[in-house]
Amino acid sequence: MKILVVGTGAREHALVRALSLDPAVTALHAAPGNPGIGALATLHAVDQLDGAAVAALATELGADLVVVGPEAPLVAGVADAVRAAGIPVFGPSADAARLEGSKAFAKEVMAAAGVPTAEPRVASTVDEVAAALDAFGAPYVVKEDGLAAGKGVVVTDDRAVALEHGRACVEKEGGRVVVEEYLDGPEVSLFVLSDGASVVPLVPAQDFKRALDGDAGPNTGGMGAYSPLPWAPEGLVDEVLDLVARPTVDEMARRGTPFVGVLYCGLALTSKGTRVVEFNARFGDPETQVVLPRLATPLAGVLLAAATGTLADLPPLEWRDEAAVTVVVASHGYPGTVRGGDPIIGIEDAESLPGVHVLHAGTALRQNPAGDDDSQVDGAHLVSNGGRVLSVVGVGADLAAAREAAYAGVEQIELAGSHHRTDIAAAAAAL
Repeated sequence: MKILVVGTGAREHALVRALSLDPAVTALHAAPGNPGIGALATLHAVDQLDGAAVAALATELGADLVVVGPEAPLVAGVADAVRAAGIPVFGPSADAARLEGSKAFAKEVMAAAGVPTAEPRVASTVDEVAAALDAFGAPYVVKEDGLAAGKGVVVTDDRAVALEHGRACVEKEGGRVVVEEYLDGPEVSLFVLSDGASVVPLVPAQDFKRALDGDAGPNTGGMGAYSPLPWAPEGLVDEVLDLVARPTVDEMARRGTPFVGVLYCGLALTSKGTRVVEFNARFGDPETQVVLPRLATPLAGVLLAAATGTLADLPPLEWRDEAAVTVVVASHGYPGTVRGGDPIIGIEDAESLPGVHVLHAGTALRQNPAGDDDSQVDGAHLVSNGGRVLSVVGVGADLAAAREAAYAGVEQIELAGSHHRTDIAAAAAAL
């Protein structure tokens, strides 16, 4: 199989890495990719939001499958353009990707499908936001309706902070927010593959959204993740399939917008039962980085089955017993104003350790001026180019071993001003 992966981040690097280990894959391409992906795939300087350009590239390459990683290209209709070119694509149509592109739409679908979730109120004015905040009370949960790169949600006990976030969102052109009841209990991420009719679950993971240890600091796109979850209740996956995934996929099909790709079910295990926090229309980042290393079944055939409507014909997925932990190394200033262009050193040293691999997220290659010998230093030509720069993944016999490997890898990496959490998977590893 020739496969084209669309995207630039650590999620896409994780997908490319898993596909590179699949003996059925004969050629890997990425658009536009990143320096880490470039070590495994041929990169193409194509705008990931330009569906016509992506479809033309896939046609030129003779791709057997296109995998669209990020949410923005999906909402922009890139998968539609590739499908129109007659090429199998893993990723939902723009209409189906509204499950992530609009939180209000997702709530509408959940209500129609009877999916348990937090009670919502959609607000498009400051007065409506204020009324909704007062109706639910603290803790306040305010979510920007559209795509916000994982940073459009505020959860706070401070009404003024919640109202200000709501104001900033609704004052944008066409801006809306969803204000909803607070869900107590731990959160779980479960990816469910769908071909529009059948669903196949992957294994659960948990991510860490706050920037600082102890879940302090501002919300981020995710600072780390781990899998498996030793504390998760038995039967959780089957429950989510029955109560959430199948009803949602059935409702999307009923609407004439079948969901093909991966439905990311963000869940809260509350005192009142399992509830959906949010849907995403793609693999989550950084959870993908810990789920895929545990998958023993070759990935390409699984994604192709989802893209071609044949998931029901697949044998059950096989999983490794090992655990995986990923720790995100973030740029100076993240998740606020980040500093780019800092040299990254030590990735090779990290990957020389047992059970460690490093995935690129926000990296770039610096063109060294004449006479500059930085390129002679291990990794110094590689520089930071984004908020979350690297995902360092550790795989081990259990969570404690995986965690030890991941942090040993982090210790080998030098990036001026960078920061990372030191408590990823710590509580779970201690169980």
